[in-house]
Amino acid sequence: MRHRALPKALFALAMLCGSGALAGCQLQEGNPGAEIVTQGEQAGQGALERAEPGRSATFLGQGSCAGRGRTTAFTELDCADERATASVLARYYGPREDGPRCPDSTDFVLHITAVNTGTSESESAPEGYACMRDLRPPHPGDPGMGGGPLTVAGDCVYTERHGVVKETACEGSRGHAPEFRVDSTVRTREDCPPSTDLYVQVGGGRPVGCARRL
Repeated sequence: MRHRALPKALFALAMLCGSGALAGCQLQEGNPGAEIVTQGEQAGQGALERAEPGRSATFLGQGSCAGRGRTTAFTELDCADERATASVLARYYGPREDGPRCPDSTDFVLHITAVNTGTSESESAPEGYACMRDLRPPHPGDPGMGGGPLTVAGDCVYTERHGVVKETACEGSRGHAPEFRVDSTVRTREDCPPSTDLYVQVGGGRPVGCARRL
């Protein structure tokens, strides 16, 4: 995950405040002893899928499975099918940026494009997204693995450039060496332990990650 660092002693409360777009974002004073970063989107985690007409209520529903098809990125399959590679942990309608956070164990997210046949609702399908979990390891979304679309407790990050950190594997055997570990996620910065070196905006019901330097 990429994270945009804000000036020390400032904390972005708005979830969608991003790099270069701080106007209108509500800020408050905080502990000057720790740097604050906000969550960004990891590149390459948003595969596209097209919903199938007539299957709007069941297409990639929770508990179903999918695998790569011949003409589309993924197609819905029986979970016992040897071609199935991932299962659906959660399924939501509407744009992901406005919708619920995926479960922490999500390995990747499928963005599902809307289908409008111009006939009836049962023959059309709305925009949405599916939170996917690979059926077999390794699981990039697991804590410390250095991948996945979310930042969770147990993940590690390194400084990519001044003011920007990026997720990396905690084991440090591949890629960049980790510099910080997110030890816990809490509701507010005040709930982080005094030893916190970095506050990470991770979203969800516990939107603040308390990270310490390794």
